[in-house]
Order: sequence, then structure tokens, then C-alpha cells
Amino acid sequence: MPEFHTIDDLPADKRVLVRLDLNSPIEDGEPQDNRRFERHAETVRELADAGHRVVLMAHQGRPGRDDFTSLAGHAEILADHVGRDVGFVADTYGDEALAAIDALAAGEILLLENTRMCEDELPEASPEEKAETAFVETLAPHFDAYVNDAYSAAHRKHASLVGFPLTLPAYAGRVMETEYEANTAIATREFDGPVTMVVGGTKATDVIGVMDALDETVDRFLLGGVAGELFLRAAGHPVGHDVGEMDLFDEQWEKNQELIESVLDERGDAIRLASDLAYEGDDGERAEVAVGDIDEKATGYLDVGAATVADYEPAIRESDAVFVKGALGVFEDERFADGTVGVLEAIAETDCFSVVGGGDTSRAIEMYGLREDDFSHVSIAGGAYIRALTGEPLPAVEVLEAAAKRQ
Repeated sequence: MPEFHTIDDLPADKRVLVRLDLNSPIEDGEPQDNRRFERHAETVRELADAGHRVVLMAHQGRPGRDDFTSLAGHAEILADHVGRDVGFVADTYGDEALAAIDALAAGEILLLENTRMCEDELPEASPEEKAETAFVETLAPHFDAYVNDAYSAAHRKHASLVGFPLTLPAYAGRVMETEYEANTAIATREFDGPVTMVVGGTKATDVIGVMDALDETVDRFLLGGVAGELFLRAAGHPVGHDVGEMDLFDEQWEKNQELIESVLDERGDAIRLASDLAYEGDDGERAEVAVGDIDEKATGYLDVGAATVADYEPAIRESDAVFVKGALGVFEDERFADGTVGVLEAIAETDCFSVVGGGDTSRAIEMYGLREDDFSHVSIAGGAYIRALTGEPLPAVEVLEAAAKRQ
């Protein structure tokens, strides 16, 4: 169990500063609704219904990027999910923000402007340094408690994540609590049967790190995506390199070749590689080729093939636990969703403990009509999920645990 306090421990009638992660795709300048709003709304609604004065912080994008925008639109989307008005102030800790915070009545909700518009927020630094920033020192005295619900940002040492727990009583929100428990289960729970991990996606370094760290915990790995193709290359197949304008494989191979080869050598019996791959044929339709029939890579491979899915399904169905990190193909294109969706369907139909992680992969559940309730947990975290799987510390969780010991 986590060693931090949760909002179950929060005394009544408090002015509460709550950190969410509402970072969203931006289209035509507007934030797009997604699972994060729905999940965080549970914490926000619970706090407001209990009569707390609820002030929210969140970030969007990074300075210099196209998705670095105001949170005004986020307030409207969140209000729809919470079922209550969510006020917005285009200020974070200036006079306008402080006046709006102090004017809140019980049960009212206010969202502050993008935390990353404050220069104190972004540079990674120790919690002690962050606690001494003007951002934290100005805002904290206006609150009775701090709640962190932003598990997906918990691997960051930013002021809004690690500074406030040093100056205020600190608690975990519902997203923080459920994500932490599910994502650390691979290290903390005992499973009676085989533990399987499905690993894919485009970031091979992450996948290899997870495979290396979970050497003793996972019984078998089912590979796809960029990482899967790089492992096929290590096994001697003429794939796993860039063709045309592609820029996915060669650099990652150069950085990870030695580790890939050593993991394959040491855990080869636990690693299952794709037996066929899918690509776009001359007619624009999906085509498949057996890996053994590939003489040279002349096109990009966009999914694992039907034979691979058929090979992976029995391994999933006899598992006691299945963890997913990354998609097996470019599922956003319906032609190349078969691998990812086929594996997710097998997991959904299996009576096992299951966690689907990596922000993008969880989108496939919604896109292809699968039921979220058929999985034990669908994570909205990316980097923090990787950290949890590899056992690396999460700074924002560590400060919550330290705060619990002080309280």
C-alpha cells in the first residue's frame, strides 16, 4: 500500500490547492477532451461535494512549442465532466489569482493559469529549492492543504509538483492513488501464474530499460512496434533500420545495440518476436509478410501480422497478470490496428490482473470500442509508468510520502 495520505485523510472545510495533469492535444488552438479530464474530475468533484474550496493547477505544453497555451478552454471541458462550474483566472500567483482564491466559497472550483507560464515552475531542481521559489512562497499561505492528483507528471521535479508538499499538509488525489497502486503492482504483488508483458511503441530505449529491470519479475515478453523490429534485427533478420525518409530505427539501434543483444542473449527463451509484419501494399491496402521471407527491408512495417497475434494470444490467455507498454503497430490507422487491438481483446477476455499503460496505447481501447472495465487498470501515464515499471523513484510521490511522515 502507498505510504502517503489520501483525500480520505483530509480534514473538513479546507481551502485546497490541487495539482492535475490536463496536458492535452491542441487542435486549432483548442484543447481536446480526453481521458485525463474524466479521471481528474472524480477527485475535483469529490473535494467540491465535501465543501472544500478547490483551486486547481495544471500545465499545457512547454514554452516555445505550438501546444503551449492558456488553460481557459481546459476549464470548460473539466466543468462538463465535474458537473459544476469551474472558474478560470488568467493568472497563477499574482494579485488577480490571490484575490480570486481568497473570494472562493465552500464547494466552488477555480482553475489557475498554466503553471509553465511561471518561470519558477520548469527547471528541474530539488524540492527544497522549489519550496523557496516565489511561486510556492506566495501561493502556499493562502491554502490549508495540497493535493497532488498528477501521477502522470510525478517523474518531474517542478515547483507545482514537489515544492508545495514541503510547505503544506499534502495528500494524494484519486488518480494519484489508483495509478500508483496499479503501476507498482508488478513489483509489489504476488501472482500465482505467469506474468506477461506486451511491449511496443516507438521508444525502444524505454522498452529495453523495462525489460532489463523486470528480468526477475516477468516470465515472457511479447514484442512489437519499433522495439520489436530492433530485436528482430538483433536476431539476424534484415529489418529494424530506416528506409526512405524514416527516422526511427538507426539512431536507437546505435544507442541500444549492445543492450538489446545482451537482453536477447540472456532472456531469449522469455522473449517472443513477431513471426510476420504488416505494411502498406501497392494498392494502399494492408499486406503481410512472414519475417523469414524478408530478404531486405524495402518499406516501413506498420504492425505485426495475423500469425503473430495468433501466436501471442495463448500466452496472454494463460497469464495471471498482463502489463502493456506501447502499441504493436500504428493503430491510429485502422489498417494497422490489428496487432494492438487483437492483443487488447485477448487481455480483455482473460481473467487476469491487467494494466494497459503508456498514454497513447490506452487510446486504442476507446477508438476500437473496447470496454475499459474489462481491464484492471488503464493508465493515463507515460513517463511515470515507465519509472514505476523500472523501479525508479518518482519525485512527486517521494515528497508526498515524506509529508505523510511529518504530519
